[in-house]
Amino acid sequence: MRALVLIAALLAGLPPAASAQEVKSVFVGADPDIEAAEGRWWIYPTGGDGLSAWSSPDKVKWTKSDPLIRLKDIAWADNDRAPRHYLWAPDMVQAAGGWYFYYSVGPQNPTPSRLGVAVCKGPAGPCTDSGKPLVTGGKGFEAIDPAVFIDPKSKTPYLYAGGSAGATLRVWALKPDMVNIDREVPVETPPNFTEGAFVHYRKGIYYLSWSAGRWNDSSYQVHYAVALSPIGPWRYGGALLVGDRKYRGPGHHSFFEDPKDGQWYIVYHRWEGQIGDGPYSGDRRVAIQKIAYRDDGAILPIKMK
Repeated sequence: MRALVLIAALLAGLPPAASAQEVKSVFVGADPDIEAAEGRWWIYPTGGDGLSAWSSPDKVKWTKSDPLIRLKDIAWADNDRAPRHYLWAPDMVQAAGGWYFYYSVGPQNPTPSRLGVAVCKGPAGPCTDSGKPLVTGGKGFEAIDPAVFIDPKSKTPYLYAGGSAGATLRVWALKPDMVNIDREVPVETPPNFTEGAFVHYRKGIYYLSWSAGRWNDSSYQVHYAVALSPIGPWRYGGALLVGDRKYRGPGHHSFFEDPKDGQWYIVYHRWEGQIGDGPYSGDRRVAIQKIAYRDDGAILPIKMK
């Protein structure tokens, strides 16, 4: 019933309530995924030649690990071809009694962008690539930004990916082994979709969120939609996190719930110390802040100060 009320409210165009708080970024990085395990918090940002974990006992002080996996350890990445390849936008998932690490290998040319998956010994690795790409881009689709969500009702693991040049969202059901595709699931690409899809579930509502705009200028922001299933149909909820005069281009995020007290958070990256609308250069920073929901389940807009 709560989910139906929220969907009805979004369809009716009801104005959302406002929320504001001071937030401090925690380290240089981009495209953060976050997990809780072993009494610590783990953030997995975009890498380059390797992907590392940052961990913290309190979400304030963070320590960087050795690389969980390196580009040179991925045999199918065509590392000897120009331009050089990079590891982007990872997603760590605990499932099926193990840990599984998903990542993008790009850029798109001269070979298609691809998604890979590694099996890990724990949240800090080490991780071993499965030996083959999980999804390969092409025909206008760019295989980037993997995010895996396990439906709490059906227990089906879904892989969400795609964006940027193709600006297309695609979804696959994974096999129980978490390293092979079972089937592709038809979905609609939501409005203003650029990249960085993420799904979370709360009190009967499935939330799909994504980044809109261009990654290196002031148009970058987070939008969301809601549904009664992990594959839609979705009802658009509008912009959730947008830049301001101090912090610009926030996006490529993930949501998480603190298992200790049930508080929900968003972790995302943003540009700091930039002037104008961009394009910007330099380092982005990872920020974490609390989020809140209206009584009908809508997420309150996130205002940065």
